[in-house]
Amino acid sequence: MPRPRSISDDVVLDGAFAIVRRQGPAGLTFAILAKETGLAPATLVQRFGSKPKLVSATLHHAWDLLDARTAAYDAEAPVSPEGAVQMLVALSEGHAADDFADSLLVLREDLRDPLLRARGQRWGETLCRLLARRLDDGSGPRSDLGRVMAAQWQGAVLWWGFDQSRPVTEFVAEALYTFCAAVGIEARPRKRR
Repeated sequence: MPRPRSISDDVVLDGAFAIVRRQGPAGLTFAILAKETGLAPATLVQRFGSKPKLVSATLHHAWDLLDARTAAYDAEAPVSPEGAVQMLVALSEGHAADDFADSLLVLREDLRDPLLRARGQRWGETLCRLLARRLDDGSGPRSDLGRVMAAQWQGAVLWWGFDQSRPVTEFVAEALYTFCAAVGIEARPRKRR
């Protein structure tokens, strides 16, 4: 009878993704993951088979987590322009100044792999639809503004990568409120307590 798994694959893949965010996909090895998780390298090889399969499983796991976060923020954020800003600010959390450039290596892998690229496309379409619903001007969801707002958000995160003088959430919020004002969308920043 096989031994029960003491650490779930999800926990192992969380550890693997932490390594990938710090060191890029090339930095993910069975030996480093073994140190991160406390499992033997042979156990990890038995579970995932090869480094390419481990990297793929890690990045698909990361997409699963992003899908879940997006759904949770959609459920929490009001259906209003302010809710659109809140969603994107929340999705920006977790970017840290010290590993931002390394985490861009994840994007490189997502763009290289057709299955991961398709995941990104589906997520982007979902995000734009969720934003469009919040930018409804009375004539229906504004898919044009949803897509442009998503692009503005991604641009703001990238520009923050160069600036990093304040938290990414503050930088992104300011950029999104500026965007809303520029396109005539009324969205009010929340007052700080």
